[in-house]
Amino acid sequence: MPIFPKLYAILDPSLLTTSEMILAETLAESGVELIQYRNKKAPSRELFEISRRLSSVLAQRRVRFIVNDRPDVALLSGAGGVHVGQDDLGVEEARAICGAGRWVGVSTHTLEQVAAADRTSADYVAFGPIFPTTTKQNPDAVVGTELLRRARQITQKPLVAIGGITLERAAEVYGAGADSLAVVRDLICATNPGERARQYLAVAASTK
Repeated sequence: MPIFPKLYAILDPSLLTTSEMILAETLAESGVELIQYRNKKAPSRELFEISRRLSSVLAQRRVRFIVNDRPDVALLSGAGGVHVGQDDLGVEEARAICGAGRWVGVSTHTLEQVAAADRTSADYVAFGPIFPTTTKQNPDAVVGTELLRRARQITQKPLVAIGGITLERAAEVYGAGADSLAVVRDLICATNPGERARQYLAVAASTK
């Protein structure tokens, strides 16, 4: 696998003040190379239509587009992958649906889940929430950066930190072993999301 993108933008429509397309293009222009669309309330047709449009636009910009939860939508929309949680289809089942060549990522919230994910064919492992988060209705227990350091010892797969991450704490999270930061609110709710993305990428570059 090539070098994993340092910033993983997650688009949550409940927080958007502009269209998914406009924000996705803004982030792509700012250097973001990995974008997920997470919409747990949309009907299947709406999710597919939005995902298809995002996939088409982002492919032209060489940005990998990930669909949350739905490997079938990832396949049909031409997305670059799917992200599954602990209550969704397993990694291998999701990969069987979305097909070869697409990434499958998986969320983990405990060290035991990280170890289990490491034994799968997952292309990356997300771990969190690192800090308290308000973007999920029923968030899992906060894991903190110390558990992130321990998770880093468990897997050599790309490790994506998620949950309550802000620009001010980005360097701390990279330093604890994260290959990438998944950011939702602090990115898309920023006054200038494009500039905020560039700030995150600058922090990433300075912590190599």
